[in-house]
Amino acid sequence: MMKKVQRFGGAMLAPVMLFSFSGVIVGLAILFQNEQIMGQIAQEGTFWWKFWHLIAAGGWTVFFQLPLLFVVGLPIGLAKKHSGRAAMEALVAYLTFNYFINALLTYWPTTFMADIMQDVGGSSGLAMIAGIKTLDTGMVGALLVSGITVYLHNKYFEQSLPEVLSIFSGSVFVTMLAFFAMIPVAILMAFVWPVIQEGVRSLQGFFINSGNLGVWVYSFLEKILIPTGMHHFIYSPFAYDNAVVQGGMAAYWASHIGEFQTSAQSLKEMYPMGGFALSGMSKIFGSIGLSAAIIKAAKPEKRKTVIALMVPAALTAILTGITEPIEFTFLFLAPSLFLIHALLSATLATSAYALGVVGDFGGGIINFTTLNWLPLWKFHGNTYVAQILIGLLFSVLWYLTFTFMIKKFDLKTPGREETEEVGQLYTKKDYLQKKEEKGSRHSHQAASYLELLGGKDNVVDVTNCATRLRLTVKDPKKVAPVQQFQQTGAHGLVNDGKGAIQVIVGLTVPMVRESFENLLYNEE
Repeated sequence: MMKKVQRFGGAMLAPVMLFSFSGVIVGLAILFQNEQIMGQIAQEGTFWWKFWHLIAAGGWTVFFQLPLLFVVGLPIGLAKKHSGRAAMEALVAYLTFNYFINALLTYWPTTFMADIMQDVGGSSGLAMIAGIKTLDTGMVGALLVSGITVYLHNKYFEQSLPEVLSIFSGSVFVTMLAFFAMIPVAILMAFVWPVIQEGVRSLQGFFINSGNLGVWVYSFLEKILIPTGMHHFIYSPFAYDNAVVQGGMAAYWASHIGEFQTSAQSLKEMYPMGGFALSGMSKIFGSIGLSAAIIKAAKPEKRKTVIALMVPAALTAILTGITEPIEFTFLFLAPSLFLIHALLSATLATSAYALGVVGDFGGGIINFTTLNWLPLWKFHGNTYVAQILIGLLFSVLWYLTFTFMIKKFDLKTPGREETEEVGQLYTKKDYLQKKEEKGSRHSHQAASYLELLGGKDNVVDVTNCATRLRLTVKDPKKVAPVQQFQQTGAHGLVNDGKGAIQVIVGLTVPMVRESFENLLYNEE
């Protein structure tokens, strides 16, 4: 079971790693479009503003199409053979699933709790997926459909059919099976998901009337529900609708900031509902602590790789408030840490609110600086100093708690996978000298690994995680020693003696796996 969980977590890292670059792009665009920092050049309508608006539009792609990325990413990591075809099959199944939901809500409007005639977003429970108006099932729907398709692909992709029906074999057969499987799945989701959404929505009155406790529960649910996509039901009515102030907190703060910056009266007295806008506290200070813990807990020989993975993700969260890169990095590998993360996030927001910190703190440093610290520091500097000190204290708590949890329970965060023998490490120059033979570097690596694994007849299947080629072999005794793998460029080898093999390749493992599969399944 643990092996399957680790494979699932590794598969999820493929789309997660796309967030780092996109987060940096979005953060730069937000920064350079801010008139308070850039001056008149950033006024709406100028060439400068239009240019950075264009850049931001492209940068948001990964975040706006998150479910689609996970639908495609799961088969790439978990399909035993022909992962590219599995990704295509999963995408078709997911689109079919959403078309079914759209039809169910359209033609039987009184049967289900969701109203397809409402606008998408906010508290409607609806989303637009690839042009399809459907239920906002978030990652739950994406992973459910993709998981079903991967199962069908692994079991039936090579199913033999009668000659007259051979046109329906392969991906067509898997897609046919997925089509019929999506009908009951869509019906079940159409019944169940709106009920779950309504339950989350009904908590709104409790949040507003419960003071510090309301802030804590609100902050906890906003964080813990991120994987399901239902966190939108928590914050959207507060931030953009009339749950606590007319027009939503975001618009209210922006329109009243002029009053707040000229008064020495306590911000909490002037803006008591501001405790529901402190999610950015964990995005900055939590990211600092948990990233340091994951890097510290990594095995020394893997620490450089982990730093390369975590630092861009942490910077994205700290600067822009976009947390998917860092949270999803450990969410699937060690879910218990995500629970701890949500608990600390809620406690940090509540502590800050109890000590008078309110404002528009939903993003990262850019948001903190431009909408809070710069315009209001003159009269409220003491509040912000307290905010920073509280945040840094919680950074230490994150670091200590995560470090303890990771080591105490041997959680498989990045860099803590199974121990392998470590021998000589080769420099890039040494490695390239060994690769002057015909063929690309990745193809040559794949060919060498295949030979050292006992040849294609000894390999049952192959997948990969963020840095490792994961295989099942028939006879583990035919696998060469770790030193021979290292001589071909691998960083190490894990052989459990029972057929489960891991070749530690590095961040280029997706390309190596592709070349490996070409060799493994090529009949030439």
